[in-house]
Amino acid sequence: MSENNEQRHFHRIFYKSQVTLSHESMQWPCELIDISLHGCLLRFDKAWEQNNLEMLYTLTLELSEETLITMSVSVSHVIDNEVGFKCEHIDLDSISTLRRLVELNLGDSQLLERDLIALTQAG
Repeated sequence: MSENNEQRHFHRIFYKSQVTLSHESMQWPCELIDISLHGCLLRFDKAWEQNNLEMLYTLTLELSEETLITMSVSVSHVIDNEVGFKCEHIDLDSISTLRRLVELNLGDSQLLERDLIALTQAG
């Protein structure tokens, strides 16, 4: 197992979907590569060129017309056009939806409980 995987406290699920990343009046359509309770990995059409690493963005993932996951995220790492984002804030409805999505994809509620414990300890 690689060092990165050993340090990971959150299980990522691979969920390919179109998402929107926004900040004020700017929007970047992108592809979701994976998501966890702690953040996500996104792929953009072009290399990421935003230099302000402390800026907060809003990620919107539309699961259906009625079901959205919205979270405030900040950049954690950039490799060309793939950017990792850390979840800085998520509302109760979105965390409940994301929790259910992770639980369904993991197929193991004990793994999800470990992620939730790690999330509370990370803050």
